[in-house]
Amino acid sequence: MNATYLNSATQIFRMYKQLGEKAIAQVDEKQLSWQANEDSNSITTIVKHLWGNMLSRWTDFLISDGEKPWRNRDAEFENEEWSKTVVLEKWEQGWDCLFAALNTISETDLDKIIYIRNEGHTVLEAINRQIAHYSYHIGQIVYVSKLLSRNDWQSLSIPKNKSIDYNKDKFAKEKEIRNFTEDWIKKK
Repeated sequence: MNATYLNSATQIFRMYKQLGEKAIAQVDEKQLSWQANEDSNSITTIVKHLWGNMLSRWTDFLISDGEKPWRNRDAEFENEEWSKTVVLEKWEQGWDCLFAALNTISETDLDKIIYIRNEGHTVLEAINRQIAHYSYHIGQIVYVSKLLSRNDWQSLSIPKNKSIDYNKDKFAKEKEIRNFTEDWIKKK
């Protein structure tokens, strides 16, 4: 069961990574730093925050507190104009750190206690915490991208008015046990 959980969690992270990438691809470089108002975050700012969080949480994941002393979280929320190349480089660095750490976790590690800001979490709880956190922010990236692309938006899920067709296709297939993310993650 634990191996299934680790595989599922990894697939969910991959799905959200790809979802964010597809949303970022739909905006131009100038739009990356757009803010609705002073209290909102641009796509660049959200990526900066995810990058900082991922490096902090996943570096030495099993042996050190997830809030590293070198992290400057407040600076992550300062809006900057980064090129799309830089945004995607930081994005990849964060995800590479996450996936490298996930690859070190064994089934027996899931009940171990690790700390984030001195608060104990089982490894399983810490993974779930990060899935929830990243999906929250990637949803923000998708929303901002959708606002900025206006009528040119390419749906990242089931397009409007296509649910009947989507379900018809799904129910035309034999029942099978598989991870729901398989339909979302591009095959390499």
